[in-house]
Amino acid sequence: MVKDKFYVTTAIDYVNAAPHIGHAYQKIIADVLARWNKLSGKDVLFVTGTDEHGKKVQESAEKAGVEVKEFVDSIVVKFKEAWKSLNIDYDRFIRTTDEDHKKVVEEFIQKCNDKGEIYKDKYTGLYCTGCEQFYTEKEVENNICPMHNRPLEKIEEESYFFKLSNYTEELLKLYEKHPEFIQPKTRRNEIINRVKEGLRDLSITRTSFDWGIPFPLDNSHVTYVWFDALINYYTATREKDREDFWGEPTVHLLGKDNTWFHTVYWPAMLKSAGLDLPRATVNHGFLTFNGQKISKSLGNAISPQVLVEKYGPDSIRYFVCRHFPFATGEDGDFDEAALVERHNGELSNKLGNLISRVSGLIEKNGMEKSERTLDVDFDKINSLMENFEVDKALNEIFAFIDRCNEHVQNEKPWETKDKKVLYELAEAIKKISILLYSFIPDTCKKISEKFGGYEFSFEEFENPLVEVDVVKGENLFSRIDAPENKVKPNLNKSEEPKEIMENVTTIQFDDFIKVELKVAQIKEVEEIPKADKLYKLTLDDGSADGRTICAGIKEFYSMDELKNKKIIIVANLAPRKLRGIESRGMLLAASNKDHSVVSLISPDKDIEAGSLVG
Repeated sequence: MVKDKFYVTTAIDYVNAAPHIGHAYQKIIADVLARWNKLSGKDVLFVTGTDEHGKKVQESAEKAGVEVKEFVDSIVVKFKEAWKSLNIDYDRFIRTTDEDHKKVVEEFIQKCNDKGEIYKDKYTGLYCTGCEQFYTEKEVENNICPMHNRPLEKIEEESYFFKLSNYTEELLKLYEKHPEFIQPKTRRNEIINRVKEGLRDLSITRTSFDWGIPFPLDNSHVTYVWFDALINYYTATREKDREDFWGEPTVHLLGKDNTWFHTVYWPAMLKSAGLDLPRATVNHGFLTFNGQKISKSLGNAISPQVLVEKYGPDSIRYFVCRHFPFATGEDGDFDEAALVERHNGELSNKLGNLISRVSGLIEKNGMEKSERTLDVDFDKINSLMENFEVDKALNEIFAFIDRCNEHVQNEKPWETKDKKVLYELAEAIKKISILLYSFIPDTCKKISEKFGGYEFSFEEFENPLVEVDVVKGENLFSRIDAPENKVKPNLNKSEEPKEIMENVTTIQFDDFIKVELKVAQIKEVEEIPKADKLYKLTLDDGSADGRTICAGIKEFYSMDELKNKKIIIVANLAPRKLRGIESRGMLLAASNKDHSVVSLISPDKDIEAGSLVG
């Protein structure tokens, strides 16, 4: 019998720096989808890897003072270690420096050339090394990259071009006929609107640097990194016994910053080469970490291993799947307090206590086969997983766990010693562990061991539980105390927003006695667009109109923590414009030597707003 196939890929990550938790989010989801489809008996291929060519990588290696290949090799190890710590069970870790990939890229380019869709010309444009992308003047403001917020480089060089403009109408028809190709709908609408404006031909070679795959039509050029990197998904299916994986159902999981490349360049390239298109691209949002944007370029990336050492892989896997609505493409904040709350409230209290109580009662009293069952709507959960709504699937599973806990309370088997009730609960726990295996595999293996051992598959899900000896053993989860010291990104101080540094360094005092300190109460806290560190605070300072200040404390306090808090402000500073907002004053705070911990100075008693300090 020929098995159904499921091919899932992640974006391959640049190796200009080590991985962070934002990368891990996507890999965890991909691993969950791969495991889920394996449970259903499908033949699954899960591919992740690294994107190792391009100007950005070459510059990072030069900055580190090592050869480029030596540099990328050292970074690749960090990615593999990170995914291992999170139980990411990929089938291939592909590198764009792999020899088989180079060969496939050369063959792919030749197919496009044979179709007459590659030509040579000169290119002049605005280039961002961080994006590895050209921009037109109408796509940007003041020649600033919209993604990296830094000046674009004007480049003029000889280049080979791909006739992307040939595919405008064909791509629009694709999006209309197969809306599932671009998910979610918000991303699809963005792409459709941009493509309707018309497509320019794509520059696919570079001569200003040499770290890349030599262009097979002209070795004085190297292949543009995106025309190289995208082909990795096809390369992975050229291995022996994997040739049938390409095409449907192939699913690419991507960050929203990669949507354009994968839904415009990639399908056009595939059509040019005469190859099938993937079924879907799912374009998720960005993560912040404890309220702060995660960015390698800002130097504030958090290694997944740091979090694994603190919380364990299953708690992290569960949190990112349960807490963020992956399928909607929304951004989210990886907040440690929220992780601890879900660990304690859901994994420990709900799942852990159910397993502990039932296994303990069966170990003591035994169980007896029953024809009654506690039912869970598997078809609904499976449908949610097929639609990539992993958070909703977990919600359904935990609703079933809640019903099981209610059943324990209602039936009181510790009083009745009803062995059939205990069997019903044990069978329900088996189903729960199989449903949760894709998300928290280590924990589910422990559950299986407590209940005699069984295989993880949806075929086994349908089978009655075999009466076996049950051992309570150790609890599955220990409660976690609320984090007093949250993990903080190692901020690159040289990248501090200039306006914050100026606000600190240009304050002049003729005499300390002239400083007017006041008690103020924070009435409103607002985000400031494109400001990673600043909040806009509206204060009650005892005056009729109050005042507004901008404060660089976003990475240390959430908006809820600041609302209604009383603070001390310097009230007699000259107003300053920060991000277009007039800031009238400055709050007082204490910090440790490396500024990794900041604490606001606040009166310890209920002092009226407007009261003077001194």
